[in-house]
Amino acid sequence: MKILFHHRIGSKDGQFVHLEELTSALTRLGHEVILVGPAIIEQEEFGSDAGVVDILKKWLPRALYELLEFGYALPAFIRLWRAARLHRPDGIYERYNLFFPSGVWVHRLQGLPLLLEVNAPLLQERSSYGGLRLSRLARWSEEYAWRGADYVLPVTQVLADHVRRSGVPVSRIVVVPNGVDRAKFQRQPDRAAAKRALGLEGKLVLGFTGFVREWHRLDRVIDWIADHPGQPPRHLLITGDGPARESLVQRAHDRGLGHAVTITGVVSRDEVFRYVAAYDVALQPAVVEYASPLKLFEYLVLGCAIIAPAMPNIREVLVTEKNSLLFEPSDDVSFNQVLERICSDDALRERISQGARRTIDEGQFTWEHNAERVLSLFRALGATGVSKQVEPVPENSTRE
Repeated sequence: MKILFHHRIGSKDGQFVHLEELTSALTRLGHEVILVGPAIIEQEEFGSDAGVVDILKKWLPRALYELLEFGYALPAFIRLWRAARLHRPDGIYERYNLFFPSGVWVHRLQGLPLLLEVNAPLLQERSSYGGLRLSRLARWSEEYAWRGADYVLPVTQVLADHVRRSGVPVSRIVVVPNGVDRAKFQRQPDRAAAKRALGLEGKLVLGFTGFVREWHRLDRVIDWIADHPGQPPRHLLITGDGPARESLVQRAHDRGLGHAVTITGVVSRDEVFRYVAAYDVALQPAVVEYASPLKLFEYLVLGCAIIAPAMPNIREVLVTEKNSLLFEPSDDVSFNQVLERICSDDALRERISQGARRTIDEGQFTWEHNAERVLSLFRALGATGVSKQVEPVPENSTRE
């Protein structure tokens, strides 16, 4: 098949990882994927922000910024429409964004099948955390996109409930969680070798991957290490960076644990796994209620013993005592008890580690499986993969 992947991603972060992994899986299966969206991300380093977009967001009045967001839908529509004319694709796969009806417009004008990937209820998210001035326009754009697609692909069942409540029939909602590319992890060192390479040999490594924020509450881990010295010595390894970094460094210094905490800073995507391979215990200390955390599947495939909050979206993947230990959300006592239990019981960690590795196969949490599901939905909508007559359109029509 030939698929247009339509997006508005302007930063090289978790959004980009999802895009890259799914498109790579589709390509490995023998299909052609044409990206239609901002080209700037292809030149940026992993972890980079959205550049001028972030500047506009910071300095413009919020209502004006939202009008510009919606205004972007017009050039995005023209770009996608021209790409459809040029490439004659079998369908459009779009990553949902607020104020972004362009994909539905092209879908309706050209009759192309449209699958809409939804990673967050952005109307709710931005209303709660960032604030929205044009809330009526935002609500219209979200519902218009969700209802206008042939199938909506939320990443969790919790998120699927949001989509259903917006008026999308259950028959057009297909949950497709995140996954992993097994081939990448087969090349990683075993835990002992990974620790040696990082100078952590002889340590019990508690690991966290990602952009660390205050609400992750990793300060609890530092306090727990200080209050529960043990053998082997415990070491907190944070693979990433974020706004909570300085406060965590200060907390470690105040508790006399500067030697027991490592924060790597931004690590390239290809290098992340050699750090995660060193984790004895993988920390998912907090999570947004509707998310499907990418790191969770990487922890699983590398056989980390995971602790995570017992939230509905997490329980879609993790089962306590089988592939993880779950604690009560926002309960420090429960968190500390689970952390103590998993760090003090070698046999338990090994059992959970083995269960974690099995979870990827049992749940089919791979990008290849996700790609197959995408292809099956396109086929159900009549996409055949048959070559089409191409009309002459300028070659640069699909890029900014």
